[in-house]
Amino acid sequence: MSNFIRLSPEELTDNPFSMIGNEWMLITAGTPEHCNTMTASWGGVGVLWNKPVAIAYVRPTRYTYGFMETADRFTLSILPERYREALRVCGTMSGRDGDKFAAAGLTVYEMNGIAAVEEARLVLVCRKLYAQDMRPDCFVDDTLLSHYKANDFHRQYVGEIEAVFKRG
Repeated sequence: MSNFIRLSPEELTDNPFSMIGNEWMLITAGTPEHCNTMTASWGGVGVLWNKPVAIAYVRPTRYTYGFMETADRFTLSILPERYREALRVCGTMSGRDGDKFAAAGLTVYEMNGIAAVEEARLVLVCRKLYAQDMRPDCFVDDTLLSHYKANDFHRQYVGEIEAVFKRG
């Protein structure tokens, strides 16, 4: 892959709290010819079932949800700070309404046969292992339900991190 160096998940040195919570990420699913992406600031990385995993959350109302449901794999792309406006566009514009990549000034990039974002500084390629809808009766802390005023609970996707690509 030009301009990207492949790492093992264990070589990832980025702080996940900064990477996801502060820098944000793009969740992308689908083929390079037919895909969608969305901005996310909720998620995680870790170890589950003795595998390196990433966890992404997508609401059923999001256009990306359909792509996540039909795809076996997805990517998480972390962009440099200079793409903050592109992240804002990808978080507010729906792919149903037009070409989100063009509107954000981003490029779809084929990475291991699936869609990623070429401008990323870091890409996690994930294979879906598990998906589950969040349910209001499972919240131990009821104050968190304030994030779901429209009852649009996320679906949680756990993906095995198959590869990590870092900008060279």
